Amino acid sequence: MRPTLSWTPTEDVSPGTTDLGPVTDALSAGDVLVLSGAGISTESGIPDYRGEGGSLGRHTPMTYQDFTSSPQARRRYWARSHLGWRTFGRARPNAGHRAVTAFGREGMLAGVITQNVDGLHQAAGSEDVVELHGSLDRVVCLTCGDFSLRRELARRLEEANPGFRPVAAAINPDGDADLTDEQVGDFHVLPCTVCGGVLKPDVVFFGESVPARRVEQCRELVRGAASLLVLGSSLTVMSGLRFVRQAAQDGKPVLIVNRDVTRGDRHAVTRIALPLGTALATVAGRLGIPVEDGGAARPV
Repeated sequence: MRPTLSWTPTEDVSPGTTDLGPVTDALSAGDVLVLSGAGISTESGIPDYRGEGGSLGRHTPMTYQDFTSSPQARRRYWARSHLGWRTFGRARPNAGHRAVTAFGREGMLAGVITQNVDGLHQAAGSEDVVELHGSLDRVVCLTCGDFSLRRELARRLEEANPGFRPVAAAINPDGDADLTDEQVGDFHVLPCTVCGGVLKPDVVFFGESVPARRVEQCRELVRGAASLLVLGSSLTVMSGLRFVRQAAQDGKPVLIVNRDVTRGDRHAVTRIALPLGTALATVAGRLGIPVEDGGAARPV
């Protein structure tokens, strides 16, 4: 079965509001759990999946089934991902990431769950971030389970493919670059240095399940929070939507900041249809919280 990549509303939905009052009030009350998606990283130059100009309009993400069953699919993935990492790994946090860090610093948050694999919340200074879908910073061997740093694999791939310098049409939210089969060519894929097994980035591919222990960790965060603030997610896939449903069922307010309609709108008390960086910086200003400029890029 192919994973869910899109969702179409089956009922009339609100166009959203521009009133940031509910978000300001929730943060003032404290114990807000943040659930972020690809939309928070668009202002860092990383496109989202489903928004205007989203990558799903031109790109089908690699599925776990394809990756594990096809050496050719793995060659295509690693060629595209290796090229994408050069750009993706240098992305810097934007105003949205920095605002979330500032809210956490002021003790307003119950935690941060991110569906993103880009590490930008941590680069902005947020601590104890739950990476629901893993991180591109790490690599795991599917045979022996050994973990290693992505930058080490990137160095090995550079050495194994010295002439690999194609120009990508675009970079996608999963760090995958758009390349043709001709550009991929005979890209050399490397095995695990421990057992010679198949290497995979430590991220949850489409069609792959989020580890049960991680899901329970997130459910516990929802149970301990006073409200749930969704930032930049369409909530199309169940991995994030389940926490919205849980919060709503527990009678906890769900607030969404996302320019487009989401699958979780009917569970939310409001959806604010504003750019995230602007919206969160405005909320921080209203609360009198300084948002530090800058942010570190990851070593690549």
